[in-house]
Amino acid sequence: MKKVSTPFLSLLLFCFTLQISAQKIYFPSEDKWQEKPAAEFNLDLSEAIEFTKNNEYSESRDLRQAILKGFIQEPYHELQGPTKRRGGPAGMILKNGYIVAKWGDIDRVDMTFSVTKSFLSTTALLALDKGLINDVDDRVEKYVWDDTFEGEHNSQITWKHLLQQNSDWSGQLWGGFDWADRPSSEQNIDEWRARKLYVPGSHFKYNDVRVNVLAYSLLNVFRKPLPQVLKENIMDPIGASTTWRWYGYENSWVTIDGLTMQSVSGGGHSGGGMFINTRDMARFGLLFMNNGNWNGKQLLSEEVIKDALVPSQPNPNYGFMWWLNSKGDRNWKNIPEDVFYAAGFGGNFIIIDRKKNLVVVTRWLEPSKVEEFMNTLYKNL
Repeated sequence: MKKVSTPFLSLLLFCFTLQISAQKIYFPSEDKWQEKPAAEFNLDLSEAIEFTKNNEYSESRDLRQAILKGFIQEPYHELQGPTKRRGGPAGMILKNGYIVAKWGDIDRVDMTFSVTKSFLSTTALLALDKGLINDVDDRVEKYVWDDTFEGEHNSQITWKHLLQQNSDWSGQLWGGFDWADRPSSEQNIDEWRARKLYVPGSHFKYNDVRVNVLAYSLLNVFRKPLPQVLKENIMDPIGASTTWRWYGYENSWVTIDGLTMQSVSGGGHSGGGMFINTRDMARFGLLFMNNGNWNGKQLLSEEVIKDALVPSQPNPNYGFMWWLNSKGDRNWKNIPEDVFYAAGFGGNFIIIDRKKNLVVVTRWLEPSKVEEFMNTLYKNL
């Protein structure tokens, strides 16, 4: 056997060490976030950034009016939480944790609508890690013993069903009926009320009333407001700012252990939800890109994150309130299938590619243009 020279072995070791070093993830401090030119990573992001600037969300910047416009098909839907006039297009792109691109006002706090759902599911992952929920397949009625999950149908619902939006929970919460949230346009009001109930776990339906049932259930498990849970366990450890807020509705106040606290909403469909700046969204995305580990500290176990990204049976593009780019009706063509993302009304996205160590945050990008934006971005990676 031919003997390999010591200098050659040293060169191989040096190259291997260099490669590992190049892939090391950088984590920003609370007050400093290092930026690097995209070219340093052989990236050309200029076309993609220009695309976002030229394709701003087309509805009014007065989000109250934009929300109410959608209520035409939902006669029993009401605006119950706060809103905020939005800013212009903004975003960030991270590579290995470094900022390689930014545009717009990334410090402005704006609504995120259903991006909130991914923050909500994160509190459920924390409950699992802390042992407050034993198993996602547990029936929720074992934890929430009021009338929320009473009855032959609702008593079958598990935490997984709520997280995957296939529970078909039936009832009313904070004045909103489950059947009145995004009803089928082919049905009249009587048909909405008398709709068929699907076996929990068998039918996907995007429904904010049921998402809010999850938030209420988690509030009962933690016995403290979910924004406080998120702040203490996630947002403070990742160095998020003090500007983000998570709202519920005017009538979603409850008393637990003698203390009055608000049950938050999982989106802004009726107002409320997560109000946050682009930087903090990017930090949150970086945590998930790194499998729940922030600079050596495991804030969420890899196990619960893995479970959160498993495609649900009724909808292969949906996990635990994260959208998945796996094969299905919502697949972005030419984009890797292991990409996953949080998505909200008005083109709010946190997009994560763990193989490329990439996090992309967009604000107010025309939703119909998102797939084109992603293809523009990836063809230059």
